[in-house]
Amino acid sequence: MAEKDGFSNLLINWYNKHKRDLPWREGRDPYRIWLSEILLQQTRVAQGLPYYLRFLEAFPDIKALASASEKEVLRLWQGLGYYSRARNLHFTAKVIVADHKAIIPGNYQALLKLKGVGKYTAAAIASFAYGEKVAVVDGNVYRVLSRVFGLQEDIASPAGQKAFQALADSLLPDQNASTHNQAIMEFGALHCTPQKPSCEDCPLAFMCYAYANNQQSSLPVKLKKTAKTDRYFHYLAFKSGTKYLMKERKGKGIWQGLYEFPLAEEKSLMEIGKLLKKRFGKTATQVHIKSESRAYKHILSHQNLHVKFWVLESEELAAYLVNKEEYRFFTTKMIHDLPKPILINKFLEESVF
Repeated sequence: MAEKDGFSNLLINWYNKHKRDLPWREGRDPYRIWLSEILLQQTRVAQGLPYYLRFLEAFPDIKALASASEKEVLRLWQGLGYYSRARNLHFTAKVIVADHKAIIPGNYQALLKLKGVGKYTAAAIASFAYGEKVAVVDGNVYRVLSRVFGLQEDIASPAGQKAFQALADSLLPDQNASTHNQAIMEFGALHCTPQKPSCEDCPLAFMCYAYANNQQSSLPVKLKKTAKTDRYFHYLAFKSGTKYLMKERKGKGIWQGLYEFPLAEEKSLMEIGKLLKKRFGKTATQVHIKSESRAYKHILSHQNLHVKFWVLESEELAAYLVNKEEYRFFTTKMIHDLPKPILINKFLEESVF
């Protein structure tokens, strides 16, 4: 295992020369730091930055976010995925305003009590905003530590996560802890990357276990893999004049609170006539099929969605859905303003809506 002496200084020196100019690094505003950390979970900086700027424009402080409707928050979030992050962000903003006088808690343990704030996010806010000496461990940190120090523990296991946290804690300097945390995360994001790390000009190469043993591609170790399932969605966009049938998705799920067309899920993508007959029986004979989309594939963390859209006209089936399942008609302008899954938004952009 590499020596720990000098590790932090080398990282901080690299960071001071190569760090990106990112807006949430301007000052120590805990609201902006919290917002950026939630937005960037499972999201690349290049993708998340425009969302961050739009959120900050719409909700410049935590009171503005708490006062917004969930629909407004989800609409701005549209396209980022993992919508539970947005719902938790909104819920927690209201709790902080109501219970903490609109001041985000100033230490790691208090932050952990907030909904949607896990160990990593709590450490990031406590460190970056309040200067608390607590190590931040994310995917970039796992990668840097495993390669430099040769940790072979599975990062998906509780024991592995505990070992990495202990190492990260031991490396944290008494001074500049916040800068150290940002430096190791930035180093993993820009230099010690998952594919083709820049080993030849790496300031840590002389002490790096992976470089010495040619194990860059095998570290960090992550053994736990979740098998993906395939799901097949048929969206039926019933049309009446210039209005279309939609409803808010209720219950638990990745698209809770978003709006969608009537959905039929089957074991495969089906021909529309067969689908309508299976779903609606004899009443399906009065349907006028206006258009059919291409087949879309949407990849999520644990599932692959295979999706097709049909624009249909049928007063009888539309009335049935309105009466039975709380669908209602929206104009195209109203649909534009509704929060929707990115897949539906993509279809709308490609169609004649």
